Amino acid sequence: MATGKNIRTYFDGSWHDGDLPVMKAADHGSWLGTTVFDGARYFEGIAPDLAAHCARINRSAEALMITPTVGSLEMQDIVWEGLKAYPADTAVYIRPMYWSLDGDYLGIVPKPDATGFAICLEEIPMPPADTATTLTTTRFRRPVLEDAVVNAKAGCLYPNNARMLAEARAKGFGNALVADALGNVAESATANVFMVKDGEVFTPIPNGTFLAGITRARHISTLAAEGIKVHQTVLGFEDFHDADEVFLSGNMMKVTPVTAFDDTSYQIGPVTRRVRELYWDWAHSSR
Repeated sequence: MATGKNIRTYFDGSWHDGDLPVMKAADHGSWLGTTVFDGARYFEGIAPDLAAHCARINRSAEALMITPTVGSLEMQDIVWEGLKAYPADTAVYIRPMYWSLDGDYLGIVPKPDATGFAICLEEIPMPPADTATTLTTTRFRRPVLEDAVVNAKAGCLYPNNARMLAEARAKGFGNALVADALGNVAESATANVFMVKDGEVFTPIPNGTFLAGITRARHISTLAAEGIKVHQTVLGFEDFHDADEVFLSGNMMKVTPVTAFDDTSYQIGPVTRRVRELYWDWAHSSR
């Protein structure tokens, strides 16, 4: 599934132009959904936190009992080699992927050292700073570790996200604000979430039901360096109705302002704008 254009694929030790077929019908990943991926971004000649994304996909593979086969440093080198084909001002989505090739015990448990690997590069523009979304609730919730591999960025988790998004769109909203098993706010259907109240920033505390993202952690650190207090705590839907500002945090968009949660409206406020400025300043300073 291509979401961008000008695609390049790394597979079987080489870079290829185009959306190369990489999986077979009998691969464990095709049959039983043992796939993991990660996403990094290249824009304005930089790839912020690429090392962290390359390290995380190996942890995700291990969580699904897939043997990772490419070290983080080697993976970064492969990515930079593939990016040489793009002009420096091109915005690219960087997606490394693993999947299991074979299984034991009735074919269900992934076999060790039977791993497929690919990297997909897609040209996808960075959105303008004022590109906003709206939120609503959904009847679907984030699972817990006892039910699903929520400690991995796994493809098998995304049908649930798709149900959330489809429900939100059917209600006329852009995204869903999602609860955990206890009914507390966890994140949106696609990204981590922050809210601002009286100049301070709040975000759901990681409780094992969602990935506390790399970009989320970066925002927390840049805000702290700016002297803006960030609270990682338990939050309910009423807290978001009472918020002054709300924004989403994810690799694809970095910062997405929220202008409404059901019948509550927000302005794109000064903290949301400052978070984006701080991220860009950090990203270029770490070139």
